[in-house]
Amino acid sequence: MAIKNVILVHGAWGDGSHWRGVIPLLAARDYTVTAVQNPLTSLDDDVHRTRTLLDAQDGPVLLVGHSYGGAVISGAGHAPNVVGLVYVAAFAPDAGENLGGLLARDGDPIPEGFLKPDADGFLWIDFDAFHDAFAQDLDPTDALVMARTQKPIAARCFQDRAGAPAWRDKPAWYQVSSQDRMIPPATEAWMAERMNARATVTLDAGHASLASHPQEVTALIDQAAKAL
Repeated sequence: MAIKNVILVHGAWGDGSHWRGVIPLLAARDYTVTAVQNPLTSLDDDVHRTRTLLDAQDGPVLLVGHSYGGAVISGAGHAPNVVGLVYVAAFAPDAGENLGGLLARDGDPIPEGFLKPDADGFLWIDFDAFHDAFAQDLDPTDALVMARTQKPIAARCFQDRAGAPAWRDKPAWYQVSSQDRMIPPATEAWMAERMNARATVTLDAGHASLASHPQEVTALIDQAAKAL
């Protein structure tokens, strides 16, 4: 196995525990796996936190991002020890783009009133809508725990402009969720094509594919690591 280290980057409204189905499967294949815990306070803050974890690794790293985490790995992936990127139903902005603009490209699927801002400028997903919109293919109990432990994201993260992306310089792989209700599947497929992904896997999955389809997501990560 050419690559030993895998860093997993969570998206909005969650934390590293969203990878709970993937982590043991990767560990069983002898990968050294670490899941970052990003503050979700700004794109720059989250890139910095991920870079700090990258700096602590011994050897080359495969960097994996879900959802908003794709924007994070696009920035943090410039670290010299990152040799490849895997996007899991994730944003992959180009220089100067923001997530709000990417969401609007093929029709923002997020309905009005679904996101609940708080007094500190953070966005929450409405608890009652979480299962249907974010994780419709998960068991209701799992989705309930996700909803009630969600980590809000600063609204500014959807407006922060991305810098030059690492996917322009480093090999990337992409997983599209065909039933995604958070990022339009057509936008995911377009981003995968734009980055000239080494492989694109389409799953009959909702947005939380990392939790509902851990075997398939792990297989894509393993494929990328072995190709490197």
